[in-house]
Amino acid sequence: MAYLPQLRIPATYMRGGTSKGVFFRLLDLPEVAQQPGPARDALLLRVIGSPDPYAKQIDGMGGATSSTSKTVILAKSSKQEHDVDYLFGQVAIDKAFVDWSGNCGNLSAAVGAFAISSGLVDTAKINANGMTTVRIWQANIGKTIIAHVPMTNGQVQESGDFELDGVTFPAAEVQLEFLDPAADDDGSGGSMFPTGNVVDTLEVPGIGSFAATMINAGIPTIFVNAVDIGYTGTELQDAINGDAKALAMFETIRAYGAVKMGLIADIAEASTRQHTPKIAFIAKPLDYQASSGKSVAATDIDLLVRALSMGKLHHAMMGTAAVAIGTAAAIPGTLVNLAAGGVARDAVRFGHPSGTLRVGAKAEQIDGDWIVTKAIMSRSARVLMDGTVRVPAETLAI
Repeated sequence: MAYLPQLRIPATYMRGGTSKGVFFRLLDLPEVAQQPGPARDALLLRVIGSPDPYAKQIDGMGGATSSTSKTVILAKSSKQEHDVDYLFGQVAIDKAFVDWSGNCGNLSAAVGAFAISSGLVDTAKINANGMTTVRIWQANIGKTIIAHVPMTNGQVQESGDFELDGVTFPAAEVQLEFLDPAADDDGSGGSMFPTGNVVDTLEVPGIGSFAATMINAGIPTIFVNAVDIGYTGTELQDAINGDAKALAMFETIRAYGAVKMGLIADIAEASTRQHTPKIAFIAKPLDYQASSGKSVAATDIDLLVRALSMGKLHHAMMGTAAVAIGTAAAIPGTLVNLAAGGVARDAVRFGHPSGTLRVGAKAEQIDGDWIVTKAIMSRSARVLMDGTVRVPAETLAI
C-alpha cells in the first residue's frame, strides 16, 4: 500500500491561563475541515493524538490532561462589532470524541493575542503601545468576550510580572471581560438557574441527596458542599484522581445534575458530553498547602473550590468555571455565596489546588430573574511554538 506524505498545516501552540492548546486559523485548515463535521473532528483528534488507549497522547500535541488536550479555530468575525470568531474543541484523551459544547476560559486569554499576530484584527484597531481591545465572538456558546491585550512597539507583549497560580513563570497580564455570561447551552440566553432555584436538592441514586447550586454562567456548573460528599475542600489532585471510586461518584453526580439542568435527557448521554457541565465542590476558608508547596491562609481567601474537568480534578481552575464561581458568589443564597460568608459582593477570591484566583461579577435581579452583565478576571498567555503541525494524509480519508 502506498502512503502519502503528511499534511502540513499552519498552527501555533499556545498557553492561555493554566491551559495549553493548538491554535488554527480557519482558512489554514484543509478545505474539508473548514466546516463542522467528521473530517474536522478526525483532523483535530489526530493533531492532539487521540484516541489513545494508553492515555498519554504520545503521538500528538496533547499533554494527556484535560488542560492540555485542547484546540482552537479562529476566523475574522462574521458578527457585527466583533473582531474574531473563536471556536473551542475539547479533545477527549482515550475516546474518539471532540466536545464542542462549551468554551475554555483559560485559552480565551490567548485568543486576542493570536488574532492580532495572525492578521485577524484590523490594523486600524491596534494600539502599537498600550492596550489593544479585541472583541471576540465565542461561537460555542454565542457570547462576547473582550480581551485587553498589552502591546509594545506594535507587537503583542508576552513578558511581564503578572503571576498566575498554576503557571510557573510570570508573564504579561491579559484582562478578560465575559459579557452576559449566563446562557443556555445553545447560546441563546435564558435563565441563569435552569431549575428556577438558587439551591436545589439533588438526588443521586446510590450516593445520596444533597444541596446543589446549578448555574449557567461561563459554563454550566454544578456546585455541591464538600462536607456533603466527604471532603474538606483542601484536597489536591492526588487525593481525587488516584481514587477510582471517587471519580465514579463525581461522574454520577455530574450526570444526574446534567439531567436536572436540562442539558441531557438521560444520564446515559453524559458519556458523550464530557466537557459540560462541570462539577465543583466548595467549602468555607481553611488553611492549606497548594500543590507548589505555597501556604494559603484562610484569611487570604473567601472560600475553597475544587473542580473537575473531563473526569479528573483540575490542577488549578478552569477559566469558565471561575466565571461561574464569581457569578454564583455575587448572588445571595447560592452555595457559593453562603460558603463565601453569605454577604453581598462583586468580587471573590477563592482557593484552588494551585493557589488562589480573584474573579469579579456584578449581579442584579430584574423581574425576579438574576442578571449578570459582566464577569472579569485576569490571565496571561504566551506563544510556545509556531510553524506547521503534521498529520498523516490518511486522517482525512473518511
